[in-house]
Amino acid sequence: MTESNDAPKPKGRGGKIKEAAKGVFYGMAAHGHVTAALRTRMYLEHLFMFITLGDMLGVPVIPPYYSLKILPYAVPNIKSWKQRVFRERDFTDQVF
Repeated sequence: MTESNDAPKPKGRGGKIKEAAKGVFYGMAAHGHVTAALRTRMYLEHLFMFITLGDMLGVPVIPPYYSLKILPYAVPNIKSWKQRVFRERDFTDQVF
């Protein structure tokens, strides 16, 4: 019986330089795109939750019948969604 050793091995100087170069190239080439894609995903998920569960806020957008069909997919996100919606906002939130 052999045991698998999944512990990371210590990197030498060449490995550290390679990781640093990967980080720099990622930051130069892709970080802005990844951030924009994640922000767009957040807005779309927020819109989806608002459309399906808007009646929790007093804004019935679609009939409750269809909301109940989608509810099993939305239940894991309800608590964090409510915290985002009811969070106090400042004028500096619009800048970032």
